[in-house]
Amino acid sequence: MKIAIASIGKDEDSEVSPVGGRAPFYLIFEDKKFVKAVSNPFRVGGGGAGFGVAKMLADEGVELAVCGKFGPNMQTALEQNGIKTRAFSGKTAKEIIEEIEK
Repeated sequence: MKIAIASIGKDEDSEVSPVGGRAPFYLIFEDKKFVKAVSNPFRVGGGGAGFGVAKMLADEGVELAVCGKFGPNMQTALEQNGIKTRAFSGKTAKEIIEEIEK
């Protein structure tokens, strides 16, 4: 399974971002392995960040997106792109992957 975790940093020891659309980075994992960090180009600017992130993650082939909290527009956009969502807070990306993949 390909998972994207909204993160405040570039590595798997970074904490999950409390927000999805404006998260600084998305960490991509595949089969429990850290694949890459993607800088979020939608973290600054006008509205529509959630829609942009949903498209970006769909283009990456992500099946599950994780952040502290999804806004309603982002939640809808992710679902429309066939991406499931889970909310976690106060954990590192590595801890989340271990919990999800149990």
